[in-house]
Amino acid sequence: MKALKIALGIFAALLLGLAGVAAYLVATFDAARLKQEIAAAVEQQTGRVLKIEGDLSLGLWPNVAVNLGRTTLSEPGGKTEFARLDSARVAVAVMPLLSKQVVVREVAIDGLAATVVKRQDGSLNVADLAGPAGTPPAEKVGAGGTVGDGVMPAIDIAAIRIANARLDWRDEQQGSRFSLADLDLSSGPVRFAGGQGGIEALALSARGQFDADAFTMKLDIPRLAIAAGGASGETLRLAATLDGKDRRIAATLTLSGVTGMAGDVGSLKVEKFALDADAKIDDAQAVAKLASPVALDLGKQTVALTQLAGRFDLTHPQLPMKTLALPLSGEVSADLAKQSARLRLTTKLDASTLKAKVDIGKFAPLALAFDLDIDQLDLDKYLPPGQKNAEGAGSDSASGEAAAAKIDLSALKGLDLKGTVKIGQLTVAKARVSNIRVQLDAKGGRLNIAPLSANLYDGRLDGALSVDANGNRFAAKQNLAGVRIGPLLNDLADQDVVEGRGDVALDVAAHGATVGALKKSLSGTAKLALADGAIKGIDIGQKLREAKSLLKGGKDVGVAADATQKTDFSELSASFRIANGVARNDDLLAKSPLLRLAGAGDIDIGNERLDYLLKTSVVATGTGQGGKDLDAVKGLTIPVRLTGPFDKPDWKIELSAVAGEAVKARVEEKKEALRQQADDKLKGKLKGLFK
Repeated sequence: MKALKIALGIFAALLLGLAGVAAYLVATFDAARLKQEIAAAVEQQTGRVLKIEGDLSLGLWPNVAVNLGRTTLSEPGGKTEFARLDSARVAVAVMPLLSKQVVVREVAIDGLAATVVKRQDGSLNVADLAGPAGTPPAEKVGAGGTVGDGVMPAIDIAAIRIANARLDWRDEQQGSRFSLADLDLSSGPVRFAGGQGGIEALALSARGQFDADAFTMKLDIPRLAIAAGGASGETLRLAATLDGKDRRIAATLTLSGVTGMAGDVGSLKVEKFALDADAKIDDAQAVAKLASPVALDLGKQTVALTQLAGRFDLTHPQLPMKTLALPLSGEVSADLAKQSARLRLTTKLDASTLKAKVDIGKFAPLALAFDLDIDQLDLDKYLPPGQKNAEGAGSDSASGEAAAAKIDLSALKGLDLKGTVKIGQLTVAKARVSNIRVQLDAKGGRLNIAPLSANLYDGRLDGALSVDANGNRFAAKQNLAGVRIGPLLNDLADQDVVEGRGDVALDVAAHGATVGALKKSLSGTAKLALADGAIKGIDIGQKLREAKSLLKGGKDVGVAADATQKTDFSELSASFRIANGVARNDDLLAKSPLLRLAGAGDIDIGNERLDYLLKTSVVATGTGQGGKDLDAVKGLTIPVRLTGPFDKPDWKIELSAVAGEAVKARVEEKKEALRQQADDKLKGKLKGLFK
């Protein structure tokens, strides 16, 4: 009983002492002086101006509480505002302080706003708040909840509330903006001690603006506990939406069945990770569903989705099948400490199997290597049908718009990429290609595709391509051997102007910001060697058969291009010098049993026009292939001029240039015949005389 009285006396004395201390603190608390001292210290250490415009008050029982009114903090130099808050309150329980424990009853902040700026030189306007340059980084937290060799300080917060917060991000290098407004965060108890503890009822919600798009987000964590025996938690849910002009994206991420490894609080397993996303952009809609178990190691900063499975559905009114479905399976892992990741993915597209391997060596700037293997793929089945106009109405404006469209290669800058693409069978734009092998290498804004090889149209393609974002430069070196040119041109360019089989060599380069500029800057060389083919649009032999009557008039004859007509050849060769988008040829030579064609002229690629002259001569006549009808022009060289746009050129047989020569040729033939007759008669008389 005596001991109890002594204890009560000590407790009463302690209370009286605390009451006395509290009374003294309240009596001597000078808010105005404290504001000045805090502002002076902040300006001395950071060069920023701190203004506490609202009240600064102190509460002592039952909690030690500091209440702060409206406060602003300037940018360095004090000219513009960096951050502000309307009010803040921090309350700490008194009694635990007696046993050297800090129990925070409340952390409440209202109306917090800050603007973070990335300047033109890449520096941040908050860099000075992180401490002076050269400050060593904080030591890593061990799995047992220690910092270095010391013990992590205990955290015991009964509740956290942040309301009406706002964060603005401005990137002066890229000219982009990001804002987060109406940010509200609340939680129940947050307790950690000795590497163990947990959090309850954590909720975060916000809305924001990213350039012209608005977004919302909401995070809920009902409970997450970490203990020596492992970790556990209820389902975590994160929902977000993005709304912009003609587009809306909604996604929900859930993590359920969270458990931890006994004895290692940093190692967690998630029974199921699930992502549901729905995006609508213009008339296209995409739906993605992914799920996988997750292995997470907080200490090593690694994460792995070990059995990724799901599907991706794309719907568009212009797709031939309206909806394209892709089942997905594979695995993904990442090492955040090393900034590396690994992805293995397989999908099926109808009868096609696609396998992708991606290894990321660095996140920023991005450096990755990939390997894409496709057994067969018919892209024409999945691409929207091309818009065709039988009468050609509007085709000039459409091609003009395409030529004027800007070529944006900015995505190549800062890209570090190496990869290979292998495709067994590919159909695209009606062209059929097999055994495709492509090696890609991108770095410093330049993309090199070499080697590039494939089998196509009974022949072989080997070559290299390059694209340089520094000046929008393109280059190509290609060799086609034994290729059927007619079907290739017809499928790729919808042009049916020549047929035959042979070799084509290209070495060209171009630069420009638009397709039209590229065409007009094209330079380099090209060679062509074909056999057993034809030039389509005119039957020169037939026109020459008609020349006997036309020569009498001595006038040029215009011939409209006719896709059903063609001029056969047994061999054709030509070389081209290309400068400023114009290909010049001076050595075209084509041969057939009856004809010889020599050609020279310009092919204006930039303006898609021809100005070409074929010189045609008959080298043999006879009764076959209408040869007897060519007697009238045998020995003559008849010019045939080809002019006009690529898609509809005009042919003109320039008979006026050879009409006089034809008359002279006939006169010479008559003279020769008369001389021959005279010689024969003279020989006959002499023969009779000597007999």
